[in-house]
Amino acid sequence: MSLNKASAVIKEIEEVRCRIIESGASKERVGFLQLLLKHNQVETKILEVPAKEEGEPPTFSIGTPDVTFNAIIKVYNRELRTLDNHRMTPDYWNQKTADTDPNYWDKEKKDWL
Repeated sequence: MSLNKASAVIKEIEEVRCRIIESGASKERVGFLQLLLKHNQVETKILEVPAKEEGEPPTFSIGTPDVTFNAIIKVYNRELRTLDNHRMTPDYWNQKTADTDPNYWDKEKKDWL
């Protein structure tokens, strides 16, 4: 589940019921999230979804066996930590910035707006 989708999706990955954290992600994105979640002691499982058309890369879904895990709550409550132990911000989770400044509402600090 990305931070813009509030619905909880439960799928079976490797014969284990998992709550999907994000689906349709690239291999790099899944690697980033898996590293962050491992650092925060959240177990993850990866599901590769084959491409619909030939020549396109496959997409991936990342899930956790902890079906109570909610990325939206964890990120906005600033319960998760970055690899250098700063509190995670939504922009950091979405890979929009490496800055962990909590002022997500300050548009002057956004280089992508």
